[in-house]
Amino acid sequence: MQIAIVGSGIAGVTFAEEIHKLDRQLHVTLLTRETCGYYSRPLLSHCFSRTDIETKIVLKSFDALAASGIAVESGAEVSQLDRSAKTLRFHKGGEEKSLGYDKLVLATGSDALVPPPFHSQAGLFHVLNSFDDLVALRRLREKIITQHSRPRWAVIGGGLIGCEVSVDLAKAGDSVVLFHALPRLMERQLTEEDSATLLALLWETIGVEVLLDQAVQGFSGVETDLSVSLASDTMQGFHGIIVACGFRPRTELAQAAGLQTRRGILVDEYLATSDPDIFAIGDSAELPDGKLYAYVTPVRSQALWLAKHLSGQGAGAWQIPVFKPKAKVPGFEAAMPYLF
Repeated sequence: MQIAIVGSGIAGVTFAEEIHKLDRQLHVTLLTRETCGYYSRPLLSHCFSRTDIETKIVLKSFDALAASGIAVESGAEVSQLDRSAKTLRFHKGGEEKSLGYDKLVLATGSDALVPPPFHSQAGLFHVLNSFDDLVALRRLREKIITQHSRPRWAVIGGGLIGCEVSVDLAKAGDSVVLFHALPRLMERQLTEEDSATLLALLWETIGVEVLLDQAVQGFSGVETDLSVSLASDTMQGFHGIIVACGFRPRTELAQAAGLQTRRGILVDEYLATSDPDIFAIGDSAELPDGKLYAYVTPVRSQALWLAKHLSGQGAGAWQIPVFKPKAKVPGFEAAMPYLF
């Protein structure tokens, strides 16, 4: 039986390794647009304070995965899912190729969510969602340091990633202003009391300037001379802008193939899509409760459960594990159940 997987994040690689371990007779092929290897996306928010991040973040090379018996098509951009022919078409190295499957697992992950007002200003800000983003931002920071000595950043979004990135920049010695449109930080995960504790820690101890109730309208400027426009004011003098306003599940491939989607790719309690031979796991999968479980613990749980299910060694539906997302901020321990 041919098992095809689209995506090489935690969901895709964990599933590939587990199902290969459970049933060596299966032919497992992983398709990914990435070329650097399997890397830890949670470590992206620590890319400024760690000088060795570009090597430490890669957990396993694609050559190592291939040597273990998992076929890997890296640098592959999947262009079409033909459900009737059970075939994936993809572009790689200037060639168009195809891969047949018996069972398909969509572990397509997510993109950084960019609010509509910013769409026309793509050249003025960065996101931090991939290894390529990491490399680009580190190069930008080196350029800023060369030109201006101490970088000054605007981080847009006071959720988990925005808080972590702001802290990491401050740890690296940079000046940071964190803008959040709502009245408190990490409002989806923390109580009001814990949000207040986090605010005090960021501002008073770590040195991040936090501006709440500030909906950013847009950006202006050139290169490393940038401004942030607010409803009633404009703040100038930023060398770089990072937008950290959440994530957007990658559903385009599923939608084009006629699979049911909403915020994510709709799956049942067995992680099956509206096509019984296609499954979705990770950031892109929307469960029957309407939630997207985009954290390491539930994503790994989905991948391990589905591997057992498809190898005939599982029993019962996938059960949501108990987990509490927590901001990786020195001195801050509060966590609440996932509410997204």
